[in-house]
Amino acid sequence: MVARAEVAPAAEPPRIAFAVGRTVGGAVQRNRVRRRLRAAVRTHGAAFEPGHAYLVSATPRALHTPFDELSAALGGAVRAFSEDSR
Repeated sequence: MVARAEVAPAAEPPRIAFAVGRTVGGAVQRNRVRRRLRAAVRTHGAAFEPGHAYLVSATPRALHTPFDELSAALGGAVRAFSEDSR
């Protein structure tokens, strides 16, 4: 799930936070998911609008989902938000 809010002037880069709860697993597993999500964000960096803050939350399934599928889901969610704001 991805949430978005306008928090700063459009000149500032987007801010992205990650919510990976204990239901995902121990610290090692949560950090692995966080690293995978950061990599997916870099893949879809142009889709994130400047001046907005995003919260990306992960479920336990994110730990075992192939990276291509995880990245595609994140990209689709961000694009859906962009289309809704127009």
